[in-house]
Amino acid sequence: MKRIYMDHAATTPAHPDVMASMEPYFSERFGNPSSIHSFGREAKKAVDSSRDAVASFIGARSDEVIFTSGGTEADNFALEGIAYANQNRGNHIISTPIEHHAVANSIKTLVKRGFEATFVPVDSDGLVDPDDIRKAITKRTILVSVMHANNEIGTLEPIADIGKICREQEVYFHTDAVQTFGHMPIDVKELNVDLLSASAHKLYGPKGAGMLYIKKGTKIVPYLYGGEQEMGRRASTENVPGIVGFAKAVEVAKGEMKINDSKLVRLRDKLIDGILSMIEDSRLNGHRTKRLSNNVNISIKYIEGESMLLRLDMEGIAVSTGSACSSGSLEPSHVLLSIGLTHDVAHSSLRFTMGRDSTEKEVDRILEVLPKIVKDLRKMSPLNRGNN
Repeated sequence: MKRIYMDHAATTPAHPDVMASMEPYFSERFGNPSSIHSFGREAKKAVDSSRDAVASFIGARSDEVIFTSGGTEADNFALEGIAYANQNRGNHIISTPIEHHAVANSIKTLVKRGFEATFVPVDSDGLVDPDDIRKAITKRTILVSVMHANNEIGTLEPIADIGKICREQEVYFHTDAVQTFGHMPIDVKELNVDLLSASAHKLYGPKGAGMLYIKKGTKIVPYLYGGEQEMGRRASTENVPGIVGFAKAVEVAKGEMKINDSKLVRLRDKLIDGILSMIEDSRLNGHRTKRLSNNVNISIKYIEGESMLLRLDMEGIAVSTGSACSSGSLEPSHVLLSIGLTHDVAHSSLRFTMGRDSTEKEVDRILEVLPKIVKDLRKMSPLNRGNN
């Protein structure tokens, strides 16, 4: 049985070209970029050219890109770096209740240390109203952080509009672009952002590599202390293979982005329409059109999401659940609760996220298998109304 992978929002397989580009930097080109001999210079040249490639991809200057260990570190760096560097000017941070835990928990930690936070609500599609951001800004506001696209429900936020407001109010603006980077065009100037986070393994690059864009002139303190790596902002010997692989993934994405996007939108819409028409009491979570091209988040009432996930896995289909239960929590997704779903409906959610190798045949297989699974599980579910 050929397995079907529909969890690309969690991670992607490394592209063959990415793996080939990294291999030499594990062996014959293993030098430390901080060393001044030929081995070190060779490694530094690779890091510098990779930085140029990543910066160019988002319309940034090379000295505005800092390599990190991934999206979580980039988010932490952005929030804590700005907060501590600007606390003499203010202590107020604005965000949303649907942010990734890397942002949400950073803010929670900063609040424990004396900062204040306002979480602007989202509507039933997960959209932020830029005017609500404007109204929440005070004289003490130093940072706004709103994700580019939600990792669970796929909704795309009006980042450029929010950024324009922040610029007018002279407030730093950060966006977590982990889900969009490499999947849709990004220009940091058009988005009006001061900071932007990304992660390589979401775009067929290696795990353990990410980046933070920091607009020139932004007042921010270093995240790690030690040597002078990354222009003195992030100490630690650079992950040269990971950085090289990140740059190669960007190069591949640049050439394939438009083609993949068109294909994925077609597959996404077929899966959405198929599930909603074939399964009674199902609903789409997130905006119907303002969403990631590969994201389908569905709630199917009267069944636990984990039960559907496990049954799909038995059929060789890998997806993720819309709730956090599978990670050991009894609480459903904070994102789904924030868009107004009840606990039981939030617990009944599945997320399908497609990738560059996903096919129409795979979507057809899901539409063949899922309705049968739902029918079987509803017969056993104590939540069922008794008519399915």
